[in-house]
Amino acid sequence: MPIRNRFAELLPEITEWRRDIHRNPELQFDTHRTSALVADKLREFGCDDVVTGIGRTGVVAVIKGATDSSGKVVGLRADMDALPIFEATGLEYASGTEGAMHACGHDGHTAMLLGAAKYLAETRNFDGTCVVIFQPAEEGGGGGKVMCDEGMMDRWGIQEVYGMHNMPGLPAGSFSIRPGAFFASADTFEVKFEGRGGHAAKPQETVDTTVMASHAVLALQTVASRNVDPVKQIVVSVTSFETESKAFNVIPEWVTVRGTVRTQDKATRELAARRVQEICDGVAATFGGKAHTDYEMGYPVMVNHDLETDHARAAATKVAGDVGDAPLLMGGEDFAYMLEERPGAYILVGNGDTAPVHHPEYNFNDEIIPAGCSWWVEVVESRMPAA
Repeated sequence: MPIRNRFAELLPEITEWRRDIHRNPELQFDTHRTSALVADKLREFGCDDVVTGIGRTGVVAVIKGATDSSGKVVGLRADMDALPIFEATGLEYASGTEGAMHACGHDGHTAMLLGAAKYLAETRNFDGTCVVIFQPAEEGGGGGKVMCDEGMMDRWGIQEVYGMHNMPGLPAGSFSIRPGAFFASADTFEVKFEGRGGHAAKPQETVDTTVMASHAVLALQTVASRNVDPVKQIVVSVTSFETESKAFNVIPEWVTVRGTVRTQDKATRELAARRVQEICDGVAATFGGKAHTDYEMGYPVMVNHDLETDHARAAATKVAGDVGDAPLLMGGEDFAYMLEERPGAYILVGNGDTAPVHHPEYNFNDEIIPAGCSWWVEVVESRMPAA
């Protein structure tokens, strides 16, 4: 197919962009170098308008089709930020920033959308307007929400929006998607258990926060096993257990536990938030202490819109043939905020047999670049066919 053939020709160039971004990872909103690189490329491609500083360090560019009789505006979004992980790939283009790496493939997402933008600016083979969105702070910073809160959708008149993520374990260059709920909500909690510290040889004189918090960790598992309907999806994970003391002979005055809750619907999400608070309060009271709970609602459930999922699937079928039915995933994704503002869809592209995302040995598979770029172009050209 002509589109994919063109991206096969562009593969060495796009790969070099990707590896340059990989060498220079940046976290959350601090994507200053990456954002500047993206903006410079978009201007070089001849995009009609390039705006920086949306969502602090986001970049938005407009590409007008050869005609605009349809009046349609389609948005395409890629994320740019890395993760606070020490890279262990040993690659010649490995991260040059200690403690940061592109362990989720956002370097690849950015490079693929840049490739699509280059092609669309060259060909203009569509009737309408394409808006390309390069977003910071997907990894916990809620950059998508910040961009939406700043009025991005209305400012550029975006009518529908599409996103993509690579997926290790799926055959390289294949696609998978599902309508409706897709990625989970991602909430966090921090509970500080307060007791009375003292000498470990005299536990009867203390209110032992370590015992208190340990019971709470176990009791929190009953949110999933005894509070939520078994056919509903939920994950409750305690991921951190911290005390004020590292001494062998001291019972600490306080212990802090932290964790995450993932759900796939609003009612389950609200139930889990309530039960985490109730369980921690109850356990603390049982042992004579107090629990101070900070529960934060994070990314909402990411919900693909039915019609736009069909459009995304059709574009992927044209690029790669049969498209798989994606399972529900309990990871969070802040593209959810954009899908709350506009109809759209999010698709997975296979990364092949690689290390999983968020792993120090993960690496984006450059061989899938033509498939990813082609999908974005197909979405634009099929949603806004040339007049």
